[in-house]
Amino acid sequence: MGPVVTVLLGFVLGAMVGAALALVLAWGHRARVRMAEPPPVVDPEVPEVLDAFRQPVVVAGPHDELLYANAPARTIGLVRGTRIGIAEVLEAVRAARRTGEGADREVMLGAADDAPSRQLQVRIRPLTREAVLVVGDDRSALIRVDESKRDLVANISHELKTPVGALQVLAETVQEAADEPEAVRHFAGRMLVESTRLGELVQQIIELGRLQSDDPLGDAAPVDIDEIVQTAAGRAREACQARRISFSIAGDEGLRVIGDRHQLRVALSNLVENAISYSDPGARVAVTVRDVDEDGDRWVDIAVTDNGIGIGEEDQERIFERFYRVDYARSRENGGTGLGLSIVKHVAVAHGGGIRLWSRPGRGSTFTMRLPALVDPVEHNDGTGHDDMVGRGDGAGRREGVA
Repeated sequence: MGPVVTVLLGFVLGAMVGAALALVLAWGHRARVRMAEPPPVVDPEVPEVLDAFRQPVVVAGPHDELLYANAPARTIGLVRGTRIGIAEVLEAVRAARRTGEGADREVMLGAADDAPSRQLQVRIRPLTREAVLVVGDDRSALIRVDESKRDLVANISHELKTPVGALQVLAETVQEAADEPEAVRHFAGRMLVESTRLGELVQQIIELGRLQSDDPLGDAAPVDIDEIVQTAAGRAREACQARRISFSIAGDEGLRVIGDRHQLRVALSNLVENAISYSDPGARVAVTVRDVDEDGDRWVDIAVTDNGIGIGEEDQERIFERFYRVDYARSRENGGTGLGLSIVKHVAVAHGGGIRLWSRPGRGSTFTMRLPALVDPVEHNDGTGHDDMVGRGDGAGRREGVA
């Protein structure tokens, strides 16, 4: 190999080594630049702001990892573990990261057999450094309210048609029997019954609508249960005398709850009126008040008991539905609207309590409305040196008697 060839070969090899070195240096520079870029993170102040949201909120990173998820997002099922838990939402997040465009989705979240499904409206918006923001809005409650309103309107329309149609027929009959005084008096009496029933139905519809729009604990005030019971007894006195029904009041005195006095009066009066209406002449109706301590929680139980016709097991699950009647013929005879027990349940639940039913056909029924007791600190001189918490005012005791 001559000296010229050796020089040329050395030159070529040197050029190749230099080019390779240049490529390695360039790659190393780009790698250092990428390593110098901070990974996407959530500003420390962002969680403090987003935690105040009632809606579920998620921030997903460039590899679908969770950079942030508030408690509602985990509770509702939008997030499971370290990833977004809904496949449809995850695909939309990836599409938003890829295209840089946001999207809105309506997704249904599955539920257990004994719980309703949820409808979630999801807004997906791309952020910087391939992060994606996901904000959910649970619309299930609004949908259920709308469905309930539609059902109520349909039920009201059906229930109003009966007395209105009856009044129309009776009015036509009276017009045709204008020359027959006895017939006019008879049908006029029927018109009075139907118009009274119509008035009561309209009044209870208005009452139910008002109860659903009011928050009984929004303007909470102490309510004396003794006063509520006496009011219900006063309203029932005339009906008891007309049907020769014995009415009694028993149990603890001086108990109080927190809530709306008018709503509680309406609820207890409805229970008492139902007990009277579905009892035969000569029967007994009793209201019993109890101060209950259950697992450290204090409750006031107000039980209304009768020995009337009773309610079968097949009807007990539906008895609190609006316009549901166990004995439709008897309900019409007594002027029942089918709304009384629905109002009772609404009032009890809205006050943080509930309503229970025990009944056997032919043996009678007991409806028990349970309400959280208003507990006042009262020092008992029991030698222990400790204060006892009781839910009754001065003069608390037992009572037995007939109203």
